[in-house]
Amino acid sequence: MNTKTLESTADASLSYRDGRYSSLIRPISYVVDLAIVIYGSAFFFESNFDTLSFSIFIGICWIIMSMQIGFYQIHRNTAVTKLLGLIFKQAVFFTLVVFAFFGYYYQIDSTSGYILKYIAVIYTLIAIFKITVYFIFKNYRSYLGGNFRNIVVIGDNKETRELETFLEAHPDYGYRLQHLYDVNSTGYDLDRIKEFVLENGIDEIFCSVKELDNDELLELTDYADNNLRTLKFIPNPETILSKHLKYDYYGQTPILSLREIPLDDPLNQLAKRAFDIIFSLLVIIGFLSWLTPLIAILIKLESNGPIFFKQKRNGLDYQEFECYKFRSMVPNKTAHLHQVSRNDTRITGLGKLLRKTSIDELPQFFNVLKGDMSVVGPRPHMVSHTHMYAERIDKFMVRHFVKPGITGLAQVSGYRGEVESDDDIVGRVRNDIDYIENWSTVMDIRIIFKTVLNILVGDKKAY
Repeated sequence: MNTKTLESTADASLSYRDGRYSSLIRPISYVVDLAIVIYGSAFFFESNFDTLSFSIFIGICWIIMSMQIGFYQIHRNTAVTKLLGLIFKQAVFFTLVVFAFFGYYYQIDSTSGYILKYIAVIYTLIAIFKITVYFIFKNYRSYLGGNFRNIVVIGDNKETRELETFLEAHPDYGYRLQHLYDVNSTGYDLDRIKEFVLENGIDEIFCSVKELDNDELLELTDYADNNLRTLKFIPNPETILSKHLKYDYYGQTPILSLREIPLDDPLNQLAKRAFDIIFSLLVIIGFLSWLTPLIAILIKLESNGPIFFKQKRNGLDYQEFECYKFRSMVPNKTAHLHQVSRNDTRITGLGKLLRKTSIDELPQFFNVLKGDMSVVGPRPHMVSHTHMYAERIDKFMVRHFVKPGITGLAQVSGYRGEVESDDDIVGRVRNDIDYIENWSTVMDIRIIFKTVLNILVGDKKAY
């Protein structure tokens, strides 16, 4: 993959994500619903009512209930019957929780009808809001246009034609079919399809499994991974679907998704961002506020040059950002080209200590606070190395589906520091993909603890 290809990949990936605000709907829905529940209590309950305890109790219970029943797992292709069923389930649990609160803190008797009035009015408002958002979300593409994803379909058969007809009849799904390829035609060429995808900003590739052989499927899989495209399979309806692959139905056509990324879920994104902000503030206020002046003095006493070292690196969607570190080397022209190696003469005396203890990485918590990085994620490489590895290492570009991290699964699995051979970078990519596909807050916390432990006991690759 050459530099031009990488740049077009980044540009197309940005055009795919620009203008897509649907990820905000779920967090906003949480805020609006909880605001209705909490502020509504002021109109139904007495002035001496313990609003703070009620807000904390109801807020926690509401979030747990909604996550358990999938109350906010609503998409534009969700059936109305499922939507109404979720509203009913949440209403039942909400009623039980409200009465549980009043039963514990207050006395419930025959004069407590105001509680039922509160539940009825508040939940009616929530239901109206949810149904309104659902229908707006389902139909706004049809009326306003925009926010579409461009796709190509490889394979010309009954299933792909049904898919084409269905997507034309349902613009609310947000797909625009740019081309349908017949693999049996004389002009069929997989390389030309790849060029078409890049040149025309195609976001997703749908391919019919029964039309392509294994080599072509593997080639498309590698191509999609290395170019930040989403690949979806239209399976053979005569075969049994694997339980390990997620599939949906667009009309009567089954659609198979190769890779599920937990951080594509807006709620998971919100949880991870909240964790990043809280954790980075704790480090910045608790450590960097007093440690930075001390390290700055030591750096200046040992050598001339800036206190902080800034380097361009590639992050989410292959976008470049400036990564911050405490300067650990004498100023040199090769810092942005050559990775630090064992016994590197560019490293200062203080720099050896900073790198050994990973203190030089602490300024990256400012990157986390800015939103360029996360506390945990694939470690970002300098731009020159990213280009090199993208050309040599299969699936290297998959790492850019999520924000880079200060530490990561690869770093606590023995793949920290200098890349001495292709095996090192292959192992790093394998661990990064494992992290991307299996992310959870618990995994992040576990990686942070392992990182701290490695710093305390020492890491042979920390130099």
